Amino acid sequence: MEENNNRKILEELLPFWGKISESSREYLAEKSRPVRYHRGDVIQSSKEQCTGVLLIKKGRLRAYIVDSEGKEITLFRLLDYDICIFSASCIMNDIDFDVYIAAETDMEGLLIRSRAYQKVTREEIAAANYMNDLVISRMSDVMWVLEQIVFKSFDRRLAAFLLEQTALEDADKIAITHEEIANHLGSAREVVSRMLKYFEREGMVKLSRGAVELTDREALAKRAGERNA
Repeated sequence: MEENNNRKILEELLPFWGKISESSREYLAEKSRPVRYHRGDVIQSSKEQCTGVLLIKKGRLRAYIVDSEGKEITLFRLLDYDICIFSASCIMNDIDFDVYIAAETDMEGLLIRSRAYQKVTREEIAAANYMNDLVISRMSDVMWVLEQIVFKSFDRRLAAFLLEQTALEDADKIAITHEEIANHLGSAREVVSRMLKYFEREGMVKLSRGAVELTDREALAKRAGERNA
């Protein structure tokens, strides 16, 4: 029964499912298991841990790195129907840094064992091509983040983050601390607090304990440098 349920999720979420052999489909279903994580759970904290390939049925994951001083920076988010390949980074020879994966919301989905997924990509060209495309896409996300850090001022990055976060939550007011924002942006809490207070004085946001409310989206969009603002 569980394997049948696994097959349904695999068929729904893996774009190459119909292009691989029946034996490979059966093998992936056998080597998969349902998973549930709660908001705040750290799913992977090092490359050696190599959790496996995560298929997100519902929820949101955050991929991030941590520097030697413990400062975090978000690399990308993964949403409903996304696939997390960096949770199986041990099967990617060119990835030589630790990627942390955490649940931003309660999450449910399917976990494919790393070695099983690797075996199928070695035997099935469609699976291998998809994995390559996925890695390239995620690395493009990482490069975009690095470009933002190097070339974009912090006020613009913060404005863009607030707009993105409220879009994800589909609400003008979001429950988030200054520390959490700092972790996303690779900054210090004090820097975030000062900039948020400046935004509040400018009428762009309203601050309360553990929450930020957007009061002038147009001004924030201009601050972020959005073309259509």
